[in-house]
Amino acid sequence: MKLHIYARGRIGRSPEAELVARYTSRMRGLLTVTELSETAPFPPAPPGTRTIVLDERGQDLSSTTLAKTLEQWRDTGTRETRFLLGAADGHDEPTRAAADLLLAMGRTTWPHLLARAMLAEQLYRTHTILTGHPYHRD
Repeated sequence: MKLHIYARGRIGRSPEAELVARYTSRMRGLLTVTELSETAPFPPAPPGTRTIVLDERGQDLSSTTLAKTLEQWRDTGTRETRFLLGAADGHDEPTRAAADLLLAMGRTTWPHLLARAMLAEQLYRTHTILTGHPYHRD
């Protein structure tokens, strides 16, 4: 299953961009990152796609639980899972309502560029959990 991060805002050349690039390359084509302008709408989800919206009101899942969720979706025919990172004001209600899962990165507030790097790392971590790679330690 492909994973796709849609993120509002430009990351530019920064330490966060280097982290995103590192984890994206480790995923070997399974993870794509698309940057959108602050006001651009997210593209519609094609059939066979699940959507996870990162939102402070979302569920705070462990890495293992997120991996199991993605595994279940993959095994039941999901071809792609999209992860939507909003702008500074977050997501509107229709975007949240359309999500298959609202996901929080804890109860603290993170800068959007850092949240993007953290999400890329978590997706790499879930990949290693599902493939039995020793990167993740319980």
